[in-house]
Amino acid sequence: MRKQLFFWELAGFLVTGALGSLLHFVYQWSGENQVAAAFSAVNESTWEHMKLLFFPLFLFSVVQVCVMGRNYPNFLAVRAVSILTGLVLIPVLFYTYTGVLGRSVDWVNIALFFLAALGAFLLDFRLLRRSRLSAPWQQILGLIVLWALAFCFVWCTFHPVELALWRDPVTGGYGV
Repeated sequence: MRKQLFFWELAGFLVTGALGSLLHFVYQWSGENQVAAAFSAVNESTWEHMKLLFFPLFLFSVVQVCVMGRNYPNFLAVRAVSILTGLVLIPVLFYTYTGVLGRSVDWVNIALFFLAALGAFLLDFRLLRRSRLSAPWQQILGLIVLWALAFCFVWCTFHPVELALWRDPVTGGYGV
């Protein structure tokens, strides 16, 4: 069971990395389609880069819960915690290193995305194995958190908050 979980988590990391990288360009490739805007990066803001982690991980979670969810009664709560951890890592690491260096470096930003995805899946693997967060109310809360995040990412693409997290450093604009 542990080996199977390891391979699922490794596959999730690879799928998230690949899809997240592609989603960076989908909005532009689609001719700025509004449906593509909901799920892919519309600008270079930190928020939009967090979206690149969230949606592939969310999609993989749907597949994973359908295939192996019964084996892990703590899946939804654990996945919510691990996604939140990955999402927090992106701005924390980004603003820390840019604060120290005084500038943003593209290859470091890409590495941070993969580090955040790795952090999310490592935490996920550890918590799933330990059967933590398995109470029914925790599963319901996990499901609510996942769907609330999905809503927030879509909503804030079209109605961004005018704070640094949502500001495109290239154009100075917010959202689409």
